[in-house]
Amino acid sequence: MLIGDIHETLFVRKSLLAHKDDSRDDWLRNIIFHTTCTVANKVCKVIIDSGSCENVVSKDVVQKLQLKTEQHPKPYNLSWLSKGTEVKVDRRCLVSFSIGQRYFDNAWCDVVSMDACHLLLGRPWQYDRSVIHDGRKNTYSLNIKGKRIVLAPRREEKPPTPVTNTNLLSMSGFLSGIEQGDIVYALLPYMHSATDMDPNLPIEVQQLLMEFADLIP
Repeated sequence: MLIGDIHETLFVRKSLLAHKDDSRDDWLRNIIFHTTCTVANKVCKVIIDSGSCENVVSKDVVQKLQLKTEQHPKPYNLSWLSKGTEVKVDRRCLVSFSIGQRYFDNAWCDVVSMDACHLLLGRPWQYDRSVIHDGRKNTYSLNIKGKRIVLAPRREEKPPTPVTNTNLLSMSGFLSGIEQGDIVYALLPYMHSATDMDPNLPIEVQQLLMEFADLIP
């Protein structure tokens, strides 16, 4: 069973669908199939979608990897989500890709601008290879040169939560803070006893110095 390639990703893309944080297999119920493949030594995101009438490769991938294209034999207008948002499709590319160490393939793909993934394998890919989909496990199986290959979906990792509980104040945070207040006090260390303070200091500053007397030399 091949899950997908892991290496330097070609681009950072928007998440198409976010799944619930569940350690069981429930996440398979509401997620479309996505995995990763290698194209020209770069890892690209792949979506397998039986609802797509064509195989599609991102125009950014074609330009970044300098893949060869040719005039589409049957140019057409593609409507992504609604009428009025049509895209002219007039180029195609023979994409050579691999998944894992056993699956190597070539697929004719229409060149289209898209953000969901880098490579979209639709009905033509499934039809040409007699692909079988397991709806429960959300896997795709096919035979390549007499060998059965099963493609399993990758579960996208949650992005790390930024650390916010830090005692260090950034410059942007400082500037934002002083814009919200009317008075700003600057606390400067000096070589005197905390009990020997200037009586002219504001009472708030005196209380602060007394509270942290053991930290002030």
